[in-house]
Amino acid sequence: MKKRNIDWKKGDGLVPAVIQDADSKAVLMLGYMNKESFAKTLKTKKVWFYSRSKKRLWMKGEKSGNVLNFVGVKVDCDGDSLLVQATPTGPVCHTGNETCFEKTQPQKDLQSLFARIQNRKREMPKGSYTASLFKAGLNKITLKVAEESMEVVQAAQKETKQRLKEEATDLIYHLFALLVERGITLQDIDAEIRKRNEKKRGK
Repeated sequence: MKKRNIDWKKGDGLVPAVIQDADSKAVLMLGYMNKESFAKTLKTKKVWFYSRSKKRLWMKGEKSGNVLNFVGVKVDCDGDSLLVQATPTGPVCHTGNETCFEKTQPQKDLQSLFARIQNRKREMPKGSYTASLFKAGLNKITLKVAEESMEVVQAAQKETKQRLKEEATDLIYHLFALLVERGITLQDIDAEIRKRNEKKRGK
């Protein structure tokens, strides 16, 4: 982080903090920080704010468990606002959406999921199921993909639409983990789809 002084005086001790997903670069929310919450963020590696309504410090996710893991911070040119990069552990908005600014589109949800799996692969946090998959290796991940594929087939043939949605989601998650393990990105998949579409248009 490039050193730049934060102007705490301009906003009576508070500065706006824009929270950005460190992986997908999506803007997640806006909060306010004072010196103490900023210091706790740097120390604990969890994002803390100052609540103007409750008049106290609060950690994002202290009740829901959907905390923001601090990655880095940038100070703007005037020193009176912050861009905080973090990795969320769940929906950021109290409505259940990924971001507080707009309803997340399905494609963005998939991109966010893929980015989160990539992050687990890099950081390998303790207690993470995703990290345990990567630790177990390629054979374990491919086995899970095979198992989830069979469960999707069974749900489609014998169970409800809700069960099919749930099993399909599990399959997509494990397929994404397999792609990450082999170093394949969503951009690679997009490129392959475009190539096939171009071939069809040429026929």
